[in-house]
Amino acid sequence: MLQAVIFYTLAIAAVIAGVVVVTRRNPISAALALVVAFFFQAALYVLLDAHFVAVTQVLVYAGAIMVLFVFVIMLLNLRGDQGAALPQPSARAQVGLAVAGLVGTGLVTSLDALRRVDMGPAAEGFGTIQQVGGLIFDGTYLLPFEVASVLLTVAMVGAVVLAKREI
Repeated sequence: MLQAVIFYTLAIAAVIAGVVVVTRRNPISAALALVVAFFFQAALYVLLDAHFVAVTQVLVYAGAIMVLFVFVIMLLNLRGDQGAALPQPSARAQVGLAVAGLVGTGLVTSLDALRRVDMGPAAEGFGTIQQVGGLIFDGTYLLPFEVASVLLTVAMVGAVVLAKREI
């Protein structure tokens, strides 16, 4: 029961942090709210006993990727309008929000039903660093891993080219 309360508390906090990300006008405060959302997601991974994924979430996303986001924000000199008010949602937007709420309620209900299915214990060594490293480097997921590293390298080179063009 306590684990369920902690899970739902962290999940609600992660959703609130996500809403803050998309409602902030200042890009730096939105990026900081995204870091908070990443930390809540890492805490959810810890509850699922996926400690390696939680540490990777904090190191890669909350650390490296967010540094890249802030670098690009500062490089492009984005500034949010401080005094602008949010527009009032139209009737069409209100209907869309109501439908999204109903779909979200249906998803939560279906996920709660799936939670009651007993999938049995995880295999020995599941989710350990040795098992994840073996999957990445034995050839099973080597190509997607290398493609991701090439994409990150291209993004960094693109950021440097954009920065050099301004100088």
